[in-house]
Amino acid sequence: MSDLRQNILELKTDDHATNKGFYSELLSELAPAKPTEVYNTYWYFAAERQNVFFNKIKKKHPPWSKDRILRKYKFTNAYRAADRVSQYLIQNVIYDDDHDLEDLFFRIILFKIFNKIETWELLKSKLGEINYKTFDFSTYNEVLTEAQDSGKAIYSGAYIMASGKSAFGYSKKHRNHLALVSKMMEENLPLKIATAESMQEAFTLIKSYPSIGDFLAYQYVTDINYSKITDFSETEFVVPGPGAIDGIHKCFSDLGGLSETEIIKMMYERQSLEFERLGIKFKTLWGRPLKLIDCQNLFCEVDKYSRVAHPNIKGKSDRKRIKQKYSPTNRSLHYWFPPKWGINDRVQKFYEELS
Repeated sequence: MSDLRQNILELKTDDHATNKGFYSELLSELAPAKPTEVYNTYWYFAAERQNVFFNKIKKKHPPWSKDRILRKYKFTNAYRAADRVSQYLIQNVIYDDDHDLEDLFFRIILFKIFNKIETWELLKSKLGEINYKTFDFSTYNEVLTEAQDSGKAIYSGAYIMASGKSAFGYSKKHRNHLALVSKMMEENLPLKIATAESMQEAFTLIKSYPSIGDFLAYQYVTDINYSKITDFSETEFVVPGPGAIDGIHKCFSDLGGLSETEIIKMMYERQSLEFERLGIKFKTLWGRPLKLIDCQNLFCEVDKYSRVAHPNIKGKSDRKRIKQKYSPTNRSLHYWFPPKWGINDRVQKFYEELS
């Protein structure tokens, strides 16, 4: 256990601390929501996971943290856009060329439905440039069926896609999803998304399609918003996924009438205050603070982390183990983000100073 985490864990936020000045003030500020000890861990985890992120860039070999849990298990980055699959989407699917509206939307949705780099590269190797103008259901189906029949996984395990069979009738899951993409394109969804006035409106449009629920619709609209198709505010709309809901209920014994969405927004708004309160020097993403999607994602990761760090604290699902162990790879990323964020010059300068 790192010294910082030990110090933070000693600062309890349960009901017995309400008359101890420091935490009395904290609980008063958060009332009527009641934080547990995991609330402090949320901020510690965000900062330490971000330290790991930068340590990986600076150093060639682990360990990148003194935290035994972070060293043993796999966790996503504090910033969603810095994860490997998101980086691939941004650099190799969205900004690899100057795609028009239809092709750009088609590429994003097709990639995200499978959410697997290997599947995208397989399609490219067999079919050449991936765009809507040359899309043919039978050809794509043939490539994916052959891969699946040979034992290859064509879907990521990051989240579960409903089969879509009840809507499209195919026995193979990927055929239903190709039909889903076809339906979106035929109904001119790219233009509808591009002319939507808010992220919530675009989310609602995506969610109206078969096999897409709240969680996936929010993930997809976030990915689309990386591109030039939209430029929605990242601080107005958020949808908590199942893992995030578990994490929220571990950080708070009582939400005090607030919704999970309101809790996420509160975390976004309080981030600077909480890092300062805990004496944590949080390394932002080259000047970019945590956004709502990141705060949502962090709840999901803290849910996993606290299964080991706080086994006495139960969430909604009461899952007790972290399934994925961390295994370092030799693959390194050169990070690059949507140009509209205005941080790529700082990222490049960072790399230049390392060399």
